[in-house]
Amino acid sequence: MSDAADARPPADTPIRVLIADDQAMVRTGFRLILASQPGIEVAGEAADGSECVELARRLRPEVCLVDIRMPNLDGLEVTRLLAGPGVVDPLRVVVVTTFDQDDYVDTAIRNGACGFLLKDAGPELLVEAVRSAVRGGAMVSPAVTVRLLRQWANRPRRATRANPLTGRELDIARLVAVGRTNQEICAELHLSLSTVKTHLSNIQAKLTVRNRVEIAAWAWDTGAVRTR
Repeated sequence: MSDAADARPPADTPIRVLIADDQAMVRTGFRLILASQPGIEVAGEAADGSECVELARRLRPEVCLVDIRMPNLDGLEVTRLLAGPGVVDPLRVVVVTTFDQDDYVDTAIRNGACGFLLKDAGPELLVEAVRSAVRGGAMVSPAVTVRLLRQWANRPRRATRANPLTGRELDIARLVAVGRTNQEICAELHLSLSTVKTHLSNIQAKLTVRNRVEIAAWAWDTGAVRTR
């Protein structure tokens, strides 16, 4: 299975980031934040969606930071083209936007985004979203997370084939679906970090998904998460 997380750079290689936003001041702000961080460099900037897709395919950055409302192609379509279902060699896309709308969050994640941040989330979360994407994780703004999980919980369940996960894998998928970090999963299930990471890789392979956001979506869609 092609998985963007499998293509993570070596530890001593800078994380290259492409910034796409139609506002020059936003791009400048993001560039200054990211360039000040060790191990991160800005590989390029795009002022519209079409330019973002072209640059991303040519430069192959480790992470693309993509605004939603851009000329030519919006960020949701950019995400689908770079990371969506059917993309042979997907890139990691983190959507960063001013617009806190449930339909945007849902569509971005369905289109393959591995993160969704609001622009007022702060520099620390922006940097963490980039690093998390490279590690194969996902960062969703705290202001969005609870609403997103509630939305998934209330959605009609999909008819699915038999659950392919083992009992332990299902335990981990459920914890991912309610927002637990790897370290929290370790503590709750009394497992080592390497064991949790192995289980997560196996879950992704069995479900044919590419990151923990898609694991969470599967868990909520199929009713694997027990609502309280």
